[in-house]
Amino acid sequence: MSSDLEVSALAINVTIPQALRWTDTRRGEEFQLTTLNVRLLPDGHLAAKAYDRPVGGGRGAYVSFPVPDEPELAALVVEVAGRAGTLWAAHRGLG
Repeated sequence: MSSDLEVSALAINVTIPQALRWTDTRRGEEFQLTTLNVRLLPDGHLAAKAYDRPVGGGRGAYVSFPVPDEPELAALVVEVAGRAGTLWAAHRGLG
């Protein structure tokens, strides 16, 4: 394998711990954010978005929201990125 293979995306999904969840509103619907999608950008920085469905249920779309600039959430993003790196490094090949 060549070391110049292009990896276009590295992303993980993480359940937000109950104590760190928050709600947000989009188009008049309230959402409780329970999932983070964390991406490793080509420059080595991390990016994160939060996702979920409307609190009221129904067939609402799975909508993304920005992650608030709070130290506890930033620490969670860094922690899960490190954990994902450890898991990736320990992979056992195709199962």
